Amino acid sequence: MFGNWIKTSILMAGIVVLFATVGMLLGGQKGMLIALLFAGGMNIYAYWFSDKMVLKMYNAQEVDAHSAPDFYAMVAELAQRAGLPMPKVYIIDEAQPNAFATGRNPEHAAVAATTGIIQLLSARELRGVMAHELTHVKHRDILISTMSATVAGAITALAQFGMLFGGGSSNGERNASPVVSIIIMLVAPIAAMLIQMAISRAREFGADQGGAEISGDPAALAAALRKIEAYARGTPLETAERHPETAQMMIINPLSGDSVKHLFSTHPSTDERVERLLAMRQSGA
Repeated sequence: MFGNWIKTSILMAGIVVLFATVGMLLGGQKGMLIALLFAGGMNIYAYWFSDKMVLKMYNAQEVDAHSAPDFYAMVAELAQRAGLPMPKVYIIDEAQPNAFATGRNPEHAAVAATTGIIQLLSARELRGVMAHELTHVKHRDILISTMSATVAGAITALAQFGMLFGGGSSNGERNASPVVSIIIMLVAPIAAMLIQMAISRAREFGADQGGAEISGDPAALAAALRKIEAYARGTPLETAERHPETAQMMIINPLSGDSVKHLFSTHPSTDERVERLLAMRQSGA
């Protein structure tokens, strides 16, 4: 766990360095200073509000024991088994089957599932999925996941609006050339996604294992992953397509197969995840 935090800290520092580098290349010292100030402000904002921003982005609706009794009770039972405080529970009215967890710590956590995943999966399979998401909460992956999505989106915005850093610095440095600006516009979002990918892949294996342990049913989570991937491929999730930086939060990559963004998959292969889960069942773990 401690090693994961060190790795995550290094990766998050890399995002900030990338942010500053983009600012410097586009606007010299002035651009770097503005980018660093923006990055600092973005990190503070991301810590306190990124979960609310992501939930609003997906138009997630909070539910309780009255509005979604079966689903809410399932999450409550799993949270108790995991030794976690009860998170807020949300449902997203989207056909694509998917789910994610967010928040800054277990005391301020939320789990969200689409109507598509609730309708597609059996109760046993859905239980495995929500146990997976609660493992992200237990491992404290949720802050890093949500913050990295917010910061990566900001890096993309910085690259797209890079010309705002024109005008030179106070010591008369030249502005970045249009060619440099175009290169940064292309490279910065890719670099941000690669950093997210490094954060996300190992965490998914850990959440699969923890979810199987909490639910006590590795085979159910394995079957759920197979179903989700099969249905998600043909069912677009428009919010994720518009904000690909949020894809790494989902249990299955929500991006369409015909998108260039799909090349930078933030998830390990479903086949490998399923193999590991079935191996847990066979070993009795």
